[in-house]
Amino acid sequence: MCGIVGYIGKKEKKELILSALKELEYRGYDSAGIAVMKDGRIDAFKAIGKLGNLEKKTKDFTSHNEGAAIGHTRWATHGKPTEINAHPHFGEHSYIVHNGIIENYREIKEALIKEGITFLSQTDTEVAVYLFEYNLKNSKNAFEAFEKTILSLKGAYAILLITTTAPDSIFFAKNAAPLIVGKNDEGEIFFGSSDAPLIGHAKEVCYLEDGQYGVLNKNEILLYADRKKVLPVFKDLPQDKSYAQKEGFRFFMEKEIYEQSRVLGETLMGRIKNNEIVLEELDEHLFEGISAVKICACGTSFHAGLAAGYLFERFAKIRTDIIIASEFRYKEPLLTKDTLFVVISQSGETADTLEALKIAKNAGLKTLAICNVDNSSIVRLADSTILTRAGIEKGVASTKAFATQVATLWLLAIFIAQKQKSVSKERLESEIDTLLKIPSSLIVDNATHEKIKRLSKRYLHGHGFFFIGRDIFYPLALEGALKLKEISYLHAEGYPAGEMKHGPIALVDSKLFTVALLPKTMLYDKTKNNIEELSARDATILVISPERFELADDFIKTQHSTHVMNEFFEMMIILQLLALEIAVRLGNDVDMPRNLAKSVTVE
Repeated sequence: MCGIVGYIGKKEKKELILSALKELEYRGYDSAGIAVMKDGRIDAFKAIGKLGNLEKKTKDFTSHNEGAAIGHTRWATHGKPTEINAHPHFGEHSYIVHNGIIENYREIKEALIKEGITFLSQTDTEVAVYLFEYNLKNSKNAFEAFEKTILSLKGAYAILLITTTAPDSIFFAKNAAPLIVGKNDEGEIFFGSSDAPLIGHAKEVCYLEDGQYGVLNKNEILLYADRKKVLPVFKDLPQDKSYAQKEGFRFFMEKEIYEQSRVLGETLMGRIKNNEIVLEELDEHLFEGISAVKICACGTSFHAGLAAGYLFERFAKIRTDIIIASEFRYKEPLLTKDTLFVVISQSGETADTLEALKIAKNAGLKTLAICNVDNSSIVRLADSTILTRAGIEKGVASTKAFATQVATLWLLAIFIAQKQKSVSKERLESEIDTLLKIPSSLIVDNATHEKIKRLSKRYLHGHGFFFIGRDIFYPLALEGALKLKEISYLHAEGYPAGEMKHGPIALVDSKLFTVALLPKTMLYDKTKNNIEELSARDATILVISPERFELADDFIKTQHSTHVMNEFFEMMIILQLLALEIAVRLGNDVDMPRNLAKSVTVE
């Protein structure tokens, strides 16, 4: 969830860039940096951790008068969060910031190494600045070199580059990552990866399209696509910062539901190469001597862990137990050193999960954290960490954190299967191919959202909800019920569909709402039979399925899929939207529900 900002003008550039980067803190980051053109030379500063660390490094630096500056907040993808890997990256006379991933960076890097170029960082970004400087030796001017560079890159990128060979300019490019150009009546130029850092500075903005690139200075804006000049289209910029951070959505939770497709792309970025799962952050010896896994977590993270239990045993063929952290602490657990202890936490500060991790560490177990916040307590304590890269989640009811946790655990399950050779090569290739396509399963269908808005008015009264599903859809049913409870304050419970007849069915009548997950790829006929039992007892039933169910009172259609995880993620979106719209109908504060905190740091 990296952030980019840029500026051309006469104001104090250091302060302006740092202020703009603060507007992007909500996206999440683990390091930051700036580069400022001043009197024909470039000064650059980088720091890991929060922006306060960067502010301390630059406290004695000033940058008045005409010039250009770029800034960046980084969430590590290639290489660990270190100052060397932080942006901006530099060559002999140029600095670059970049969001996204350059898919062909290895080929470019190898070619440049043969030309005698030495690289400092582990990042894909560094190849772009060296390639630009290499191209400059055989180009008429800096723009021609930049154009050659951009047309050589494959992948997703938003790029800003400054160079002493064109000291009054910023070169830019955009493909599959957001980048916005802004301007005002004072002749100042601004760049941002979202609206928020531009508000209060720019009057008009141009939202760049994929494949566009160009160069800007105080005199002109040159914009190109496929080597052809195009006319930039500017529009007025709304001046409401909270609106900009919500990007036009009513609530942060709604925005976070919609951005899950993009966020999943961030989770996968750099972790699938040459049809293999590559988790460079893990020690290669982590799984030696391991014959079992214990997963420990709370709340939504516990539900992600339950889903992982199915994936680990199905693909990695390794015994997996899932424990609620608040119970684990007091049960005198049996811990053996052939067990990998996995903790899951969005914040990395969850008190019960942190204490469980300490118990496992004291028992001598190898430990692994699945977390969204680098440098958090859990990340610092665990032997190894896989960051989920969800970015900051402002809605208290977790959405994208859950999605990225499940995706990360699925990655890990395939990674273990790959190492242990526990499934066939064909099965692995099929899983990886599906995993790569998952972000498209998370694109919200507007027609479906509108239908959920209409349906929501029918689910405001009654004496409760059952959410039911089988196999991996049982943890999803639990998560759907939790989402509804958290923000609507209505009673809801998740159950395995096959367990309804063992007691809970006694509650069923016309005022008991049942949300049934009926995937076509997983135990369809058996789940259908369970739903029929509820219908026979006059339950009000909402079925979510690719095929219409004749006994359903309401029906939300999903896409026909060939893989269970496509159905899982599509149904996850629907459950999140259903909870959201019911809560909106009830007039509740969706982002800040009563009695709840985002990070539970007490027992």
